[in-house]
Amino acid sequence: MAKLSGTAEVPADFPGRLDPDEQVLSVAPCEDGSVVATHLGLWLPEGRRVGWHLISKATWGGGVLTVTEAEETRHVDGAVYLRDLRPQRLALTGESRLPDVVHERVNRSIRSRHHRDLPGGGAWFVQRKVPGRNGIELQIRPDQGTDEPALDRLVGALVESLRQSRDLPS
Repeated sequence: MAKLSGTAEVPADFPGRLDPDEQVLSVAPCEDGSVVATHLGLWLPEGRRVGWHLISKATWGGGVLTVTEAEETRHVDGAVYLRDLRPQRLALTGESRLPDVVHERVNRSIRSRHHRDLPGGGAWFVQRKVPGRNGIELQIRPDQGTDEPALDRLVGALVESLRQSRDLPS
């Protein structure tokens, strides 16, 4: 049975299980099923939700939404280290505002971002809002070859500074 929530109707054959208060923002049919955007994240056709804070990149072109999901690799001093997974191509088959919603939600989750050069490479530092949580999450995306001990020291100092400013939960 289809569920009406927010502004879009979820298809009856949608394999995911929305949270009771999850608000649907947009739905788009695709070759493999449906893609559903909610206030918490993007539901992929296999019925798995990716939080907005774990979408590194999303591009739209030629009827294809390409989504790069990030995977948490480790936690250091309250920061989350990420690595990008292989981009997933979603060929949308109908008219939808889903690409615009995805673009808006991914960008709204980002509070700040900058790249820092370090021995052996560098890293992206991204402060992101996670739906349903207070404060921000500090995400670290190291370049290949970056000196991990040097990066960890820098991250420790940055986390302490963010905690003192109360932007990062303890």
